[in-house]
Amino acid sequence: MDQETLGSIVLLVIVTLISVVQNAFFANKVEHESRHCNGKVLQRQGSSSFDRVYTANQNCGHAYPTFLAVLWCAGLLCSQAPAAFAGLMYLFVRQKYFVGYLGERTQSTPGYLFGKRIILFLFLMSVAGILNYYLVFFFGSDFEIHIKTITSAISPLLLIP
Repeated sequence: MDQETLGSIVLLVIVTLISVVQNAFFANKVEHESRHCNGKVLQRQGSSSFDRVYTANQNCGHAYPTFLAVLWCAGLLCSQAPAAFAGLMYLFVRQKYFVGYLGERTQSTPGYLFGKRIILFLFLMSVAGILNYYLVFFFGSDFEIHIKTITSAISPLLLIP
């Protein structure tokens, strides 16, 4: 791969690798809790603390493919930097959700709702990139600079709860 191609995806790769490390952390928590509660590796029956860790891990895993898809689509079709920033924010709120789920379940709700908003933002970035592609293809009008400006300006608003 040439440097230009790598430069256009390196932030997305970094966020993806951080998410892999986070998944390994979640899996390690499940294994640790299983050993702590049952003395054996990965028995599904156990204490309520094991059930909470296991369920939090499963819930995070269910949204993971969607997150990766919209992260890469938004980064490739629209703008890499805002997509990577939103991806980092998603990983942060996913961590907040996981840790919140281990406590009272109401503590996980803000992370869940915030995560949904970030997924929506990445989805809308992807749609904007697709629309821009077809505007260029059919009409010769390129709005890429405007879309990048808008997404760069809007992405910090994701920090507002």
